[in-house]
Amino acid sequence: MTQREKTATKVRVPLLNATLRIIEKYHEHPKCIQIGKLLPVYSNIKMNQYIKEVNKKLKIEKHLTFHIARHTFATTVTLSNGVPIETVSKLLGHTKLSTPELFKRKLVRI
Repeated sequence: MTQREKTATKVRVPLLNATLRIIEKYHEHPKCIQIGKLLPVYSNIKMNQYIKEVNKKLKIEKHLTFHIARHTFATTVTLSNGVPIETVSKLLGHTKLSTPELFKRKLVRI
């Protein structure tokens, strides 16, 4: 269970085994302990810098951002694996169901 920061809505997040292993890996990470989060959280700017570095190393020409990654998560990990769109909407913190319906049409391909 978690709570959305922006809306204070409670949401139950199902986790894959790989996700649980990552959470366990960072269980005692100093930054996680300091900020009280499961994972070290970086700013949107920092995340975009890291994504840009990965793009360069992998020679990906498409401009990618954390926002695009979020949309891709919604389509490839959730909707493509049968997660109901209402659940995806809650996971992404959307208040309108119509917002994540766009994800069905916007799968980002590299």
